[in-house]
Amino acid sequence: MALILVLLLFFSPLFGQAVHPLTGRPIAQVMSAAGSDWLDRPERESEEHPDQALEALDLKRGMVVADVGAGSGFMSFKMAKLVGPSGKVYANDVQPEMLEKLRARAQRDKVANVQTVLGTETDPKLPAGSLDLILMVDVYHEFSHPQEMLDRLREALKPAGRLVLVEYRKEDPKIPIRPEHKMSVADVKTEVEAEGYQFDQVIEVLPRQHIIIFRPRKS
Repeated sequence: MALILVLLLFFSPLFGQAVHPLTGRPIAQVMSAAGSDWLDRPERESEEHPDQALEALDLKRGMVVADVGAGSGFMSFKMAKLVGPSGKVYANDVQPEMLEKLRARAQRDKVANVQTVLGTETDPKLPAGSLDLILMVDVYHEFSHPQEMLDRLREALKPAGRLVLVEYRKEDPKIPIRPEHKMSVADVKTEVEAEGYQFDQVIEVLPRQHIIIFRPRKS
């Protein structure tokens, strides 16, 4: 119930929003910077098991990765530890206020391998062909232009890079999240594969979320 109340407080109303042309999925509204404290709530560790998610992705030192829709950097800083000083994390968001919070924390904690990137609704502004992995945690379902974003994200990946979506399971009605903030594996595959990706695998180790992995389709 607490999760539902937070979504009501910090997300814009559902009415009048667009739907995805392939699945008819309503596109959810983006959380405002006013809700950033919720992203860093202590309960998130027990509710989502983020460290277990990253362990499943097997990040290595020296990797160049991106946290798209990074918000205040909850996952960015975890990734920064795993890739180490020789690696790099691009922390992307469309809200300057979120990135200001992220930069303040990086400065406070002396984290030097996280670089913020202000994107747009159609372009994450990530360097082409440079990323080993792009992570989106509870983010993809909020893209207002998902097809354009997926195209730009594919261009930013290395040929063997991975695109990772972590999304609340729509298949489970017991998960206390509004329906437009959940996604099914079937809908994710339909939408992502259409934009030049090849499905790799689904990892089901988290209590509430799918980990869905794709790679750029080889021509």
